[in-house]
Amino acid sequence: MTYECILTAVQGEGERKTGLITLNRPKQLNALNDQLMDELGQALLAFDADDSIGCIVLTGSERAFAAGADIPTMAPHNFMSAFKSGLISKNWETILQVRKPVIAAVAGFALGGGCELAMMCDFIIAADTAKFGQPEIKLGIIPGAGGTQRLPRAVGKSKAMDMLLTARMMDAAEAERGGLVSRVVAADKLLEEALAAADQINGFSAPSVALIKELVNLAYQGPLIDGVNVERRYFHALFGTDDQREGMDAFINKRKPAFKHR
Repeated sequence: MTYECILTAVQGEGERKTGLITLNRPKQLNALNDQLMDELGQALLAFDADDSIGCIVLTGSERAFAAGADIPTMAPHNFMSAFKSGLISKNWETILQVRKPVIAAVAGFALGGGCELAMMCDFIIAADTAKFGQPEIKLGIIPGAGGTQRLPRAVGKSKAMDMLLTARMMDAAEAERGGLVSRVVAADKLLEEALAAADQINGFSAPSVALIKELVNLAYQGPLIDGVNVERRYFHALFGTDDQREGMDAFINKRKPAFKHR
């Protein structure tokens, strides 16, 4: 498909490749408007449905992953128009439907909705130039796409309260220390590192990858005992797959496994 607010590409040379999505509103620092979020949702679902794609990388520009929601389009709303139109909620959470891993590759600003979008991804690789924040309080509002819920789970109550109430930004080093990002790399190596991580994931058994994602999200969102019980059932279930037999046989015979994703 042809998009106006994002760019898409397929990367990699193996059996399973990586879908790359680049937010592309440079003049607005990739501010997230309805059109961009609709296009992003379409691209995510298309890659998720493509059996040749094993992983998805979502990135922005050197200056900004996304500097936030598009404020000029939000400003005219009143309570009822925001509520009735499903402002933010109607098209921002398509990413949560994606079963394949989604890696956020973040450079520059990831603020407000941009930070929330990054947190909806499965993990974040940050350039050393990255800056994260939830500055909505400066506008007389609060985060509307999960910022008050996901940020405390990532960095803890105290740091989340600090960021949300003072609107201060967190640099990449602090974000890694706090647990918001998985690793920090040089800015000029960001995409290379993210694609390498995706390529590594693509080499593993697709059923195992999908179930790990589902189970970690269950642990993140629900009670511990429920997550452990479901994990045990899925652990047992994978012993009915060809990839389990191949993986263990390869280990025993000291060879590289050739997964068939079934």
